[in-house]
Amino acid sequence: MTDYLEDLAVGDEFTTPGRTVTEHDIVAFAGLTGDYAAIHTNEVHAAASIHGRRIAHGLLGLAFAQGLTWRASSAEGARLASLGWDEWRFLEPIFIGDTIHVRCRVTSTRRSRTNPSRGVVVEELAVVNQHGEVVQCGLHTTLVPVRGAEA
Repeated sequence: MTDYLEDLAVGDEFTTPGRTVTEHDIVAFAGLTGDYAAIHTNEVHAAASIHGRRIAHGLLGLAFAQGLTWRASSAEGARLASLGWDEWRFLEPIFIGDTIHVRCRVTSTRRSRTNPSRGVVVEELAVVNQHGEVVQCGLHTTLVPVRGAEA
């Protein structure tokens, strides 16, 4: 995957490497955010829930999507900034032990209206588990450089 505006076209697709969700991920995220909801941190409570076991925080899945997508970029620092997330949906739970990856598809590209040395790219992201189920999805807007433009 390339990261200059001129190299990205609507319809371009890529898939990130996968990563396995661990108990440590969930406990660390709970500690970082203060979200100790029982569905994430209490095995007995979670066993009686509709999911039957503990699940990852929804926002942890979104954070994984961000990290996996950035890791798949072709060059360190080529994506300049995340501008926002839209229409993000939590479709299925992410469980401890799930291995997830992200499918990305470019849906729009344009020059920045305020800085012509930058481009704006919107990608449709789908977080997919090891069973091929889309567990989260939405749109991510990023800022990218324009080739040959001065910063």
